[in-house]
Amino acid sequence: MKKYRWLTVIFTILFLISLSCSISYADGSGEGNIDNGGGGMGSGSGQNYWNTNDEGVRITIIQDSDQTPISVSIDLTNKTPPNSLIHFGKYSKIHYRSGHVLAPVNGGYVSFHPQKALPLLIKSYRGQATLEEIKAYFTDELVVRYIAEATHVDYETLTNGKYKLLIEPIAYITFQGVKMAMTAHEAALYDQILSGGLRSKMVSLTHQNLPLSLFLETPDLGFPAWDGPATSRVSNDQIISSLGLGIVRFKDSPNTPPSVETNLQYRTDTDVITSVHLTTGTQITPNTPASVTFNIMGSSYTVTNIVIPAGDSQVVWVKWRTPSTPQNVTIHISTSSGWLSENTILASIVDLSQNAPPDPKATDQNPGYVPPSIPAYANRTSASWGIWSANWHTYWVWITNWQWYTTGKNTGYWQDNGHWRDDGWWDYTRTSYIATLSAVQSLLPDSKSPSLTANQMKSGYGIEINTNTALSSNAPSNHITGVQHAVSYFPEFAYQKYWRLHDIKSSGYNASFWLKPNVYSTYQSRVHFTPIWFPDGHYKPLTRILDAWTPDGMLTVQLQSFVTISGNLFSDWHIAPENPK
Repeated sequence: MKKYRWLTVIFTILFLISLSCSISYADGSGEGNIDNGGGGMGSGSGQNYWNTNDEGVRITIIQDSDQTPISVSIDLTNKTPPNSLIHFGKYSKIHYRSGHVLAPVNGGYVSFHPQKALPLLIKSYRGQATLEEIKAYFTDELVVRYIAEATHVDYETLTNGKYKLLIEPIAYITFQGVKMAMTAHEAALYDQILSGGLRSKMVSLTHQNLPLSLFLETPDLGFPAWDGPATSRVSNDQIISSLGLGIVRFKDSPNTPPSVETNLQYRTDTDVITSVHLTTGTQITPNTPASVTFNIMGSSYTVTNIVIPAGDSQVVWVKWRTPSTPQNVTIHISTSSGWLSENTILASIVDLSQNAPPDPKATDQNPGYVPPSIPAYANRTSASWGIWSANWHTYWVWITNWQWYTTGKNTGYWQDNGHWRDDGWWDYTRTSYIATLSAVQSLLPDSKSPSLTANQMKSGYGIEINTNTALSSNAPSNHITGVQHAVSYFPEFAYQKYWRLHDIKSSGYNASFWLKPNVYSTYQSRVHFTPIWFPDGHYKPLTRILDAWTPDGMLTVQLQSFVTISGNLFSDWHIAPENPK
């Protein structure tokens, strides 16, 4: 059996591994981007508890180039969880980031027992595997081969440098008397639904030792490195953003992530939301509320009256409009209390209207055309966030002050001159908000095209693209924006070189779009001309729906439709004109 060999040390205690045997070395290698922490477990009740070592991991294979899962997620565990337990399906942190909505599943739970026993990830009174042991396990060739087999992915493909393993710890718990399985990310989402009900019963597990059992040393797959405390309780927002995951890279992957010039990208002349997370170790009350100030392009925007319970966090944001010209903007953020997830954000503001396709010619040819792969942009169709409020809980206590009053020789009486004192406390309530985005698109031959049917046409004629969107939310208007941009990409340009920006037909939460007028059309029609040379078959434009902003980020959808090309416009002409307009 081949074993991995130590090569070097990177990050904090990060290593590379190489496959070897007694005769020669192969060039396969992998590395673990993993760190861990935790703390004391505390105790639970008969209805709410976790038994030490009732744990596992969820493994998902991710394509590095577009951060897309390419396999089913599998759960590995040394235990034998009951098939009947409540779980949330086999979804990874990336699935939830892309808009999957948490939904309970009753029974049908399947897990795998690896040939090599898992190390203990979740800290308990029995200890926890060391960071080196955890990394060594998930970068061991035997384990990687087992994962490849269980996910039905070829081992050589898995380790060719184009894919990564996303690892998420799982806890098997009893909550309200019901056996359940959940990752740290799922526990945070579930706690949001219960308005803190899970945290109130099992905080040491669900909001400390489970999420802090694995986190990243360096940013990867769009997730940030965790630089917060490794032995303190954390908030739902922190778990969802940064905790409860490790990543294994393989050969030919860069040892460090590429440099990032901007943190965010916005479009010109667009309403956007810039947000950070404010965290506090001690409670922030209405008596001394926090404020956060955003300095953007010479203007200051201050969010006031922020209250947060001890050891928790809240998203804080500003809604502003980008300038009409493309540029880079540096945003500085400061706070009066607690600490921020970011103090500086670099934003790149781009103009989508600057790269429309060139004038199509009837003489255009492309004899070597091969249909390109359709890119898969990440869809994100839902977002959730919350705002803390606090109300004073009155609790009157009598403070005694007994005094002796003399009324004569050896006589007198005691009198309590005490007073009432309010020893109350702040009760915190989190108001949760959610936003969901949907969109539909129609793709039809131009009304001037002698189309054969509603979805069949000849190449060289135009197509019309119309899109309708719907943003639904329980949040106030200052929390969200409707969709503001739609942009279409086309197969003849490999979905990259040129694109067409759409005009807003109607704005708001039910925004609709149609193509901008084509400057090369005689009638300035809102069409895109298919190339005269396009072969018979499906013509599939791709449309991205952009800039529906929430405090939890942008919602976006990719739409694809097609028309069938059969023949070309030459068959309609006795003499081919210079340009099909």
